[in-house]
Order: sequence, then structure tokens, then C-alpha cells
Amino acid sequence: MKIAILGFGAEGKTTLKFLKKSPRFKKAKICVLDKKNDANYLKNLEQFDVVFRSPGVPYNLPEIQKAVKAGVKFSGNIQLFFEEAEKIDCQIVGVTGTKGKGTVSTLLYKMLEAAGRDAHLAGNIGKPAIGILPRLNKNSLVVLELSSFQLQDLNPPAGKPDIAVILDISPDHLDVHKNFREYLNAKAGIIKNQKKTNKIFYFAGNKHSRWIAQKSPAKKIIVSAEKFGLFKPEDLKIRGPHNFKNAVMAAKIALALNCPKSAIVNTIKKFKGNEHRLEFVRKINKINFYNDSAGTNPQTAIAAIRAFKEPKILIAGGKDKKLDYFPLAKALKKSGVKSVILFGENKKKIAKAIFKTNNKESEIIEVGNLEMAVKEAYKTAKFLIHDSKFTIHIIFSPASASFDMFKNYKERGEKFKEIVRKLR
Repeated sequence: MKIAILGFGAEGKTTLKFLKKSPRFKKAKICVLDKKNDANYLKNLEQFDVVFRSPGVPYNLPEIQKAVKAGVKFSGNIQLFFEEAEKIDCQIVGVTGTKGKGTVSTLLYKMLEAAGRDAHLAGNIGKPAIGILPRLNKNSLVVLELSSFQLQDLNPPAGKPDIAVILDISPDHLDVHKNFREYLNAKAGIIKNQKKTNKIFYFAGNKHSRWIAQKSPAKKIIVSAEKFGLFKPEDLKIRGPHNFKNAVMAAKIALALNCPKSAIVNTIKKFKGNEHRLEFVRKINKINFYNDSAGTNPQTAIAAIRAFKEPKILIAGGKDKKLDYFPLAKALKKSGVKSVILFGENKKKIAKAIFKTNNKESEIIEVGNLEMAVKEAYKTAKFLIHDSKFTIHIIFSPASASFDMFKNYKERGEKFKEIVRKLR
């Protein structure tokens, strides 16, 4: 058997380690293909029997599609995990959605851990799933955060989470997916192999989440933040209605897994949020700085500005993902956003969308880079603070990818925090 590992980041390296130790692939010839080592790494994929694709290598590349048509089987780290975990017979919760996956997955994991369960967190959160296999047994409970890119490689009969979780879904990654329909179908991969004995939790208020849930034969459980009495929004350290809604989702799943209410509530009250997700960075006098670098689409920026009632300054912009910024522009009206500081490749596209809404409340300033954006926001905030009885919030929620200037959203978020901490 000839095997290729396509992309050699964290998932690719873990996959290679697993394949070398697995008796199943003992006689296989394994080849690592990565663009860092070879500009022509996608050439001749048809010569392989199986290709383990890393999520960072787009499935729709012409070379990959050519290999698919030639009969090459494509798989990935998540597919391998499901195949092996099925033998262990541990319980798996798969979480997907456009945004909120990391928050829900982490909260659920912490709730289970607080309840004394043998809980594990892996997947898109940054920990390759097959890397945790040696620590699992039939009593283990695994929470997997799953992206659309990871779900594209799930093939029957494996790939069946005992509990599927569908959060709110909106257009994203349209620079990589052919269109929104294909993106939605990729997300639907999470329920492709579910059975009647499984469960699916979803937000019925989102039509796309509802559409995916209805396709599953599993028992359907609708989750709503309304009339939820176990805890209140003010019990959370993380801001915003969207975070409360996601916390309710995590709690509902935890309750279904027989977690004590005390473990759930204690976790909620302690949780400070994940890094780069509306993360509080610093307060200078009456000016607060928040890092939401993981907010890479307009909907996350909308959620960020709606998380605060006080006057705000928004810093946004980056690499365009072929998304529509009009919903963000519309949300800025009567939002309390006094100034929008734009930088990056798509700053003019965002500015154009804002101008079309005839928004007279938000001043638009275009600058050259992130450091200039932070300094401009700080200067504007200091001017506004003289006329305000309230705190001013400077929110960095780019509504865009990072790849025009940074390696990823994490590097971009770290740079934002570094700039803010140097302010005087």
C-alpha cells in the first residue's frame, strides 16, 4: 500500500507517528508531501492508494479532485480517530458550527472533568485527535471540536459521534469552499453516519443548523437559552448573549451526560473564556482592550460589538474570505460603535459596505497595519473619554482571516496584545 501524508503540520506529524506504530499499516510505504519542502508536492497524487489530508490543504484543489476521480481514497486524522475509537468503544461528542465551537467544547470538557469523568478534548481546538488514543478506554468521554475541513474526509461506516452538536451556522471560508452550499454540506458530515440510538443537540433558531439536524436519524434535542434557569448571563465571566447561549448548550449536553448541576454551575462561574475570543487584555484608565482575533467573519464581529452596551471602537480588517460585510455594516448602526478602524487587504471592501448603510454614527478610519490601528483607536478613545461617563471598549474583532499579514489568528492576536501592553 502506498500512503501519502498531505501537509506536515501538527496533524500530519501525529498521523505519521500513528501510522508507523500501527500493525494495520506495517507494510505500507509512507510518503510525506508538504509545500514547505516541495513546491510540486501536489503532483502525481494518483500514484497513492490512500492520502491522509491535513485540514489546511483545501479539498477542492484541482490536483486533489483529479486524484479523487482516479479512485484515490482520501482520509484524515479525524477519520483515523473514529475508526480506532470505535474499537475502544468510548463515547464521543462532536461539536461543529461556524463560531462558538471552541467555547462549547472547552466548557463541556471542563464540566465533565469537574464531575470526575475521564474526559478528553481534541480536534480543531489544537490537539490532534489520534494523539489521545493511547489514553482512552471504554469509560472515556471525548469532546471533539470539528471544522468543515476536518468533516470533509469522514467516510462511512466510521465517523459517528454518539452526540452531535450543531451550533449556529453562517457563511464562512468561502475563499476555500466552492460556495455556501458546499460549506453547509461539509458541516453536515458530522451526522452522515449517525444512527437512531445517537443524539443531536442543535439551535433550532438557526435555519442552517436545523436543516442539518433534520437530516440525522438521531434523537433530536432543541436547545434554547430562553427560560434556562440553572445559571444567568451575569454568572458568566465571558461577555455577550452569544456566549450565554453557547454556555447553555454546553450545560444541556452535560446534563444529558449525567453531570451534577453543581459541577456545571461551578465551571460556568470560573470559566474566563478561550484565548483570542473576546479576551480581556488590559484597562488603561477608563479604556478596556479586548482581543477577539479568532473572530474571522462578520457574524463574530457583530456578536462582539453586541456584547457591550457602552461606547465602543472596533478594529477590523484582514484577508477577505469572499464574505458579505453588509450584515456587519448594518449592525454598526445604533450599536454604540463611535469609530471603526480598518486595516488589511479588505479594508476598502468593509468601508464600502459601511458607507452604503449611510451610517453617520461611526467614523471610519483606514490605516496601514495593526500597530497603527491600535494606536489610532487608543488616541480616539482618549478623546472620547472626556465626553463620556462610561468606559470605552476597544474591540479587535477583525471579521476577516489573518493570512494577509500573519501566519494565523493566534499570531495576530498575540501581536495585538503585545502592542496594547506597550501603550502608555
